[in-house]
Amino acid sequence: MRRGLIHLLAWTLATGAAVTLSWWGVHSVMTGTAYDPPRALPITAADATTQESKPLASSTARPTPSESKSPSRELSPAPTRTPSSPPSPPTTSAGPSPTASGQIKSYDTDGGRAVFDLGKTSATLVSATPGTGWSMQVWKTDSWIRVEFGSGADRVSVFCTWHDGPPRVEIGNY
Repeated sequence: MRRGLIHLLAWTLATGAAVTLSWWGVHSVMTGTAYDPPRALPITAADATTQESKPLASSTARPTPSESKSPSRELSPAPTRTPSSPPSPPTTSAGPSPTASGQIKSYDTDGGRAVFDLGKTSATLVSATPGTGWSMQVWKTDSWIRVEFGSGADRVSVFCTWHDGPPRVEIGNY
């Protein structure tokens, strides 16, 4: 009986030491890892033309019986836009938009880019993307949205207000 207790105590100590050593190793590696939220991608003129493009393949779509019987299918290349051709205007969805105007405007600053959907009586933030080396903070209320880009002591604010009329955007460096 005494011999069994000694084996149990030795096993417990060895297991505790192994778990502690493993946790310490994983913890030291994971300490330097930051889990930042994903950043929004900037909207470019080329992106505006691809809003209606369909994916060539989907992991959830099943081929129809007629498609699965054909031994080979050729995919047509996606249409390309030459630099000299103007971009096509973005299409709007059939459903009502929250701002009822749908006028998307982008504001580029030294700190990054803020994109707003400006309606007749309100606005919404579509995306905000900080520039390299800049951080970003967003404040929202019922009558204004403020996006602040910061880098060290430098601050750039994009301030959209609509409390006393249609939305207007002001940019300030602090």
